[in-house]
Amino acid sequence: MKFEERVQRRQTVYQGGLVQVEKQEVTLPDQSTATREIVRHQPAVALLMIDSNNQLLIERQWRTAAGKPILEIPAGKIEAGETPRAAAIREMNEETRLQAANLTAVASFYTSPGFTDELMTLYTATGLTAVTTALPQDADEQIELIRWDLATAVEAVASGELQDAKTVMAVWYWQAHPELGGTLNG
Repeated sequence: MKFEERVQRRQTVYQGGLVQVEKQEVTLPDQSTATREIVRHQPAVALLMIDSNNQLLIERQWRTAAGKPILEIPAGKIEAGETPRAAAIREMNEETRLQAANLTAVASFYTSPGFTDELMTLYTATGLTAVTTALPQDADEQIELIRWDLATAVEAVASGELQDAKTVMAVWYWQAHPELGGTLNG
């Protein structure tokens, strides 16, 4: 079965500082037409950070789209000319003031491919130590750092306290890979 759609027309309908919205007229494989609206977003990174006490670093911050504070792992967009690894190192510094002796890319995934092209790479970060030179934090971010063991994180997913997709994925990854530090049994 053929799935590819052919773009006949595209128009930028919004250009913001963080996203661009594009409207497309496409021809479907059966030759009918459809309209697509796509949110263009820079690639991003997310960090499953486990400290020497087998604690996950979680951030609480206000998320306007959700209309409430959200609990999530550290993350951020990849700046122009920056590699995903460099972005992960920078985001760790900016948001947690930590660096990792071990930084490993786990997977890259589309955050919501039904409407956005944002591609995110999840990293594990262990061997955490304080940075010697702190980078400036984003002026509009107010972040509270929280540390949870694996059992608490898994329960937060089950109870719905954790609702951020990248964070749920990271907790499940940690649960499946206890060698990162921590098990449900201690």
